[in-house]
Amino acid sequence: MKSNRYSAHPHRRPSRTLLACALASCLVVAAPAALAQSTGATIRGQVTVDSVPATDAQVTATNVATGLTRRVQASGDGSYNVGGLPPGDYRIDVTAGGRTNSQVVTLKVGQTATLNLSTGGVAETAAPGAATTMEAVTVTAAPVFETKTPEVATYISQVQIESLPQASRNFLAFADIVPGMIFDRRGNSTTQLRSGAQSSNGINVFIDGVGQKNYVLKGGVSGQDQSKGNPFPQLAIGEYKVITSNYKAEYDQISSAAVTAVTKSGTNDFHGDFFWDKTGIPEWRTPTPAEERAGTKSPSGETQYGAAFGGPILRDRLFFFVTYESKEFETPDTIAPGPLPAGISLTPELLALTGPTSEPFNEDLWFGKLTWQVNDNNLVELSAKDRKEDEITDLGGLNTDSYGKTNINESTRLDLRYQWSNTNWLNDMHVTHEDEKFNPRAITLAPGFIIQDNQRRTVLNVGGGQDFQDKGQEGWGFQDDLTFTGIDGHTLKGGFKYKSVEINAFEQQPFNAQYSINYPANVILMGNTALANFQPFEVRFGAPLPGTGDRNITSKNKQYGIYFQDDWEVNDKLIINLGLRYDYEKTPSYEDFVTPANLVAALRGWSNIHQPGVDYDIEDYISTGGNRDAFKDAWQPRVGFSYDLFADQRHVIFGGAGRAYDRNLFDYLALEQSKSTFPSYSLLFNTPGNPCTVDNVRCFNWDPRFLDQEQLYALVAANPNRGSEVNLMNNDLKVPYSDQFSLGMRNAIKLGNVDWNTSATIVRIESHDGIIFSLGNRYPDGTFYGPGRTFGGAPFGNGIPGFGTLIKADNGVETKLNQLLLWAEKPLTAESPWGVTLAYTFSDGEENRANAANTDEHYVFDYPNLDDHPWVASVGIPKHRFVGTGIYERWGFNFSTKVLWSSPIAKDILDCTEPTPAGLDNCAFGTIDSAYFDDADFFQWDIAVQKSFDTGAGIKYMIRGDVFNVTDARNWSGFNNFRGVDGVIDANYGKHNDEITLPTRSFKLSFGISW
Repeated sequence: MKSNRYSAHPHRRPSRTLLACALASCLVVAAPAALAQSTGATIRGQVTVDSVPATDAQVTATNVATGLTRRVQASGDGSYNVGGLPPGDYRIDVTAGGRTNSQVVTLKVGQTATLNLSTGGVAETAAPGAATTMEAVTVTAAPVFETKTPEVATYISQVQIESLPQASRNFLAFADIVPGMIFDRRGNSTTQLRSGAQSSNGINVFIDGVGQKNYVLKGGVSGQDQSKGNPFPQLAIGEYKVITSNYKAEYDQISSAAVTAVTKSGTNDFHGDFFWDKTGIPEWRTPTPAEERAGTKSPSGETQYGAAFGGPILRDRLFFFVTYESKEFETPDTIAPGPLPAGISLTPELLALTGPTSEPFNEDLWFGKLTWQVNDNNLVELSAKDRKEDEITDLGGLNTDSYGKTNINESTRLDLRYQWSNTNWLNDMHVTHEDEKFNPRAITLAPGFIIQDNQRRTVLNVGGGQDFQDKGQEGWGFQDDLTFTGIDGHTLKGGFKYKSVEINAFEQQPFNAQYSINYPANVILMGNTALANFQPFEVRFGAPLPGTGDRNITSKNKQYGIYFQDDWEVNDKLIINLGLRYDYEKTPSYEDFVTPANLVAALRGWSNIHQPGVDYDIEDYISTGGNRDAFKDAWQPRVGFSYDLFADQRHVIFGGAGRAYDRNLFDYLALEQSKSTFPSYSLLFNTPGNPCTVDNVRCFNWDPRFLDQEQLYALVAANPNRGSEVNLMNNDLKVPYSDQFSLGMRNAIKLGNVDWNTSATIVRIESHDGIIFSLGNRYPDGTFYGPGRTFGGAPFGNGIPGFGTLIKADNGVETKLNQLLLWAEKPLTAESPWGVTLAYTFSDGEENRANAANTDEHYVFDYPNLDDHPWVASVGIPKHRFVGTGIYERWGFNFSTKVLWSSPIAKDILDCTEPTPAGLDNCAFGTIDSAYFDDADFFQWDIAVQKSFDTGAGIKYMIRGDVFNVTDARNWSGFNNFRGVDGVIDANYGKHNDEITLPTRSFKLSFGISW
């Protein structure tokens, strides 16, 4: 369990020609390793005796911490390959020509290290590129970093996880030091990891080779939707790799970046750790803008603590490891009302509901692991994770304290792993089980009041919130990966995966009736909770449809995957990676769904959508239970190459092209059924300023009795479908995917006496077929905008006869991204106690749906479909982003720092300033206008200092202090993005509200013990 921070491998000095080549190419990223296994490391190379291949050579790799031993016989050309090695320190023993020698090397997660072994004379000074003699057998080029891989990938080491400043113990937070990656910590402290122009849904995280995909909710990783918590205990993570462009066929359910991590295991030595963190208390942080205005700070604080312990049960054979981590947060937030027209302000009672607030959060995380090394050929591991979260959230912004919700987030995962190996074969098998639950509920069981201005923009949300959900996934899986290295120059790998998982998506939205009120016309606040003497102009509510029974939407899904790949070492310079993957998933709830007969009749008799010029065919959305099939075209070819210019692993050109399919979120697919069992309604009230024709069907005269939800149910009981929203899925839904292309060069160079690993990569990623929900309503003449209009005026009031609004789902969301990724790393070594990483990302991205990357917006109502929607600059992605880190060890102290700067993140705007007779008829979507959003760039500088004390009795103490956002930069996150109308710029356009991305300048104190 000890951290392996340093490499014992010497670095060879490059020639002046090679150094000039490296400098001229301006190349910057540390060379990541190829992945023969998703987490297991591989060591390979050639053994020669007096420059002749050693056909009798035997190579043995022994883990110095656990005694795990793997041995292979060299092939006819002297080449060898030892795969499936858990990351760690290994003693490599080689016997050739009657002589034996050993060397210790450090292998990283998924690394493919090249170690060439030979015999020869002893040279007093080795020339650049020559072998370094060790007795009779010499070791050539044993680099810490593997350069010969086509992927765009970077390691996150244990020393970085332990040393760099970090506000939360979410191990994924360190991924943002990788070019192209963004770890979002939003204003409410929820976090998500994403890459490029795609949303976080495309991410997948592999723990010990097993994907942690969320099949129901957003966020990519299970448990990362709307959560401040961690998906996995950080104490259990040994190290991990981030792959932003993937060309290996073994990775599935992914269209964006992959994170592959390995967990810690017990060793032959007993070892334990304990930590305690405290930060965020009011005295240790500067105030937020809202707190400055209020003159007081909200209650706040973050406490994290945990422990880990591991060791042998049977030396060299059976080991255990267990860890626990807890988080107790009280996160400050700000209730900030939306802008009001000039001269109008909130009543004192409403104003009293705004300002600073805080959100409590608690999490418990457990992880345990048993490792049984049966013998040299057989390894068995059993691991388990349990996670429980509860919190009060959704406060701040426009939501007052009563409008929030509680979240309960639970996750249990089991993994039984069996690994068998012999000379040329390695088989890695997993049997897994998962149980995930997500249960948000409204805090207040009472009507909700949406206070809006005269343009129907929300000013404040008061009363009971809308949320009520019960969603999750439970099931088991089997996956098997087989690797064969018995053909010279080839590493062949194939595998398959089967998963049976029941997914469910129960929701009642809105759970509390929501009343829209025009402010300030008829609003008087009585006390702090009840609104009286008002007349709402609209109410939205949901009601159970009679006779539907169980409204829990479930689907017993079956997932299948198969792949084959060949890592072909053509010669000592060129490696080609060829792979093909195929995935298939059955979703019975979607495929077998039957559109209700009364709805079918209404749709087919709806004259509005059968007019000439209507841009869709309703038959494409009517399901008979037999006209939908699972998606069958998820073939994913992946090709990569690396070319070592001088066959010394110091200057390598690499690249690749590949397709990667993700999957459709069940949360989207289930809407077709959930809206049919708990339909939502929108009823109008005839009020001053918002008149409607009273028909006692859709429009009513206001009566206070309508505050009773049972009375609302009675209004729709006679015809429960009338006014209800209908969601329909396209019968031929595809699965989202991305095509990835990259070309780059890596260099291992020496500047003065300092070794650097650098890389530069050009990336092109196109994503397709994301789901978009659009309005299916049309005017009587079949148009979307209405006669003579080109924007606005969507036909919301022209719904399905006898029903309400039609929302239809199709494939359509697309993104395009060009990136330049630059990286440089000076590794921390025993000889040089300082390390630096420098990462720069230039992004030029566009998307056909604003907010696709940042908030995963998947609705479009201002246009009939995405064919008419303009392509805009990708929202949520800065053009320029720089992240630098540094670690320095001296005098028993560990100093570390991290700096993050990005140019203003693109924001979507609505511009209606072009004058037209129709007022809002000539609007257009766009993105950030730097003249107005010039204070929207992001800057954060963090530092940490740690001191360890050794008692000499096997116990070490640690004390540490972190300062986050040293300069107290205000990283504004909320901006008014409506530019104006009819030639008049909105007075609030471009102005920020009080919302910022936390933290303000804060101090964290940590204490730890290790033994």
